Amino acid sequence: MPFEATITSIHRMTPRVKQFVIEADDEFDFEPGQHTTVRFERDDPDEGEDEQVVRPYTATNTPGGERITLAIKRYDGGTASVYMHERETGDTITLGDLGGNLTLQNTDEDVVFVSTGTGITPMMAMLKQYLEAGTGETQFFYGEKNQEDIMYRETLDQLATEHETLSVVYSLSEEDWDGPTGHVQDHIEGYLDDLDRDFYVCGVPQMVVDTKDRLDGLGVPDDRVFSEGWEDGEVED
Repeated sequence: MPFEATITSIHRMTPRVKQFVIEADDEFDFEPGQHTTVRFERDDPDEGEDEQVVRPYTATNTPGGERITLAIKRYDGGTASVYMHERETGDTITLGDLGGNLTLQNTDEDVVFVSTGTGITPMMAMLKQYLEAGTGETQFFYGEKNQEDIMYRETLDQLATEHETLSVVYSLSEEDWDGPTGHVQDHIEGYLDDLDRDFYVCGVPQMVVDTKDRLDGLGVPDDRVFSEGWEDGEVED
C-alpha cells in the first residue's frame, strides 16, 4: 500500500547523484537489497490527463527504524529522477512497500558483489548486512565511467579499512587512472583465486547478462549467482 513519507535530508554524492534520507510514521519493513517505489502524478499532454508515475529505488541502509536512504541519479530525460532531484528537505513524497528478489542468501558463504552505476545501491545494503552477520570473505567490484561518478567511495574505503575480510576494486571505463579500467566484470578472475563463492550482480541489464555469462564460462554454478532476475528479458540477442 502506498504511504506518505518526508524527506529529512538531501546530500549531493556526485555531480549527478543525490542521497535522500526519508522518514515515515512507521518502521520500514524490508530485507537489505530490496527496493521501494516513488509514486507521483504528472500531466500527460498527449492524453490530456494525469499520468501515474511509479519508479523503483533501492534502500542503501539496513532495516531497523523509520528511516531509509535512497541514492538517485538524475537523468536529463528521466521523469522520476528529475522529480526527485527537484525535491527539497521537508517535502512529502509517496512511497510503495519494499520488495524485490536481490537479497543475501547465505551469510556463511564467501561473497562477491559486482555492480555498475546505481546498481551499487542494493549492494551497499547487503554489504553492510554481511559485514555485521557474515562469517567469510567479501570482494566488492564496482564499475563507473570516471572517478567523480564513483558513489559511496569514502564509505567503501572506510569499511575496507575496518574489515580485513573486505576488498574493494573500482574499475573505470572512460578514464585513465592508476587502477583497473574497462568493464568491471572483466577483472573478476584477476582478483579471485577461488571462485567457490556466492555472486551478487546488479547494474544495467547488458552488464548483468554479460557478467552471468562470464561467470558461467568460469564454471560458477547458476545457483551461486544472484540478480533481480528480469535482466535477461531486457537484452536482445
